[in-house]
Amino acid sequence: MRSIPFVTVDVFTDTRFAGNPLAVIPDARDLTDREMQQIATEFGYSESTFVLPPRDETDTAEVRIFTPTTEIPFAGHPNVGTAFVLGRQGVVFGRPAGSVMRFEEKAGLVEVALVKTGANVTGATIRAPGPLVVGSSVEAAALAPCVSLHPSDIATASHLPSFVSVGLKFIVAEVTSLDALGRAVPNIDAVRALKQAFPHEKSDCSTFLYTHAGKDHIRARMFAPLDNVPEDPATGSASAALGAYLAMLSNATGRRHLLIEQGVEMGRRSLIRLDIESREGVLKNVRVTGGCVEVMRGAISL
Repeated sequence: MRSIPFVTVDVFTDTRFAGNPLAVIPDARDLTDREMQQIATEFGYSESTFVLPPRDETDTAEVRIFTPTTEIPFAGHPNVGTAFVLGRQGVVFGRPAGSVMRFEEKAGLVEVALVKTGANVTGATIRAPGPLVVGSSVEAAALAPCVSLHPSDIATASHLPSFVSVGLKFIVAEVTSLDALGRAVPNIDAVRALKQAFPHEKSDCSTFLYTHAGKDHIRARMFAPLDNVPEDPATGSASAALGAYLAMLSNATGRRHLLIEQGVEMGRRSLIRLDIESREGVLKNVRVTGGCVEVMRGAISL
């Protein structure tokens, strides 16, 4: 019987049992693809990560990310949490972890910088691996049933609901109020129908709803029922895509800082900080920062 160590952390928070939980397997060399998927399914978190030696020795590690149902190319909180775990560990496959890491992922290279308070690692900042990609627009009447809202609850003055990505694809949609945001409930049958209506997007139609809660402050919720994630308490990849998309729509030049508050309705409040750099609406960089707290350590028996 093999014993595979794991660490779980809560990400995008400094409070245990808040934020988004993540399982990290710091050394996945003995695992098959099937076993990685089984472990991710067993944990049942929105994502679990599996760390492997890098293919290029100039990088820190290869990181594979699994939801309970499938492997995905990139996600925000898995990168922040994995860097936190490896940074506290101090050594990655016999080499010092360093304060800046590079993770090889399906979406490309992800650069991660540790956040420290004194000598203690308290979180990380990631840079999204890809440019902003904007896909199809979705009519409010088509999206509203997917989140159990009325079409009038979807705000369309700034933009229609749209498929967007900086490494992982989401539908981003603005709602008219915090009340509408709070009433949203995923409807898996409607999501399946929407997926069939947009086969060219090759997406599970994970939906990121948001509303403005103040200047540079956004409240959000994310539903991914086709990935067996009815709701996610913190979604860094969706937040990064939204921030980049809003910068494009505003034709912004310069740097903008956004705070995205998510998971409130789940009792797992998360704080995601974005640093978006653009020129005339063209994305130059989007960085995502969050804190982390370790929760559990143990071993998986295989």
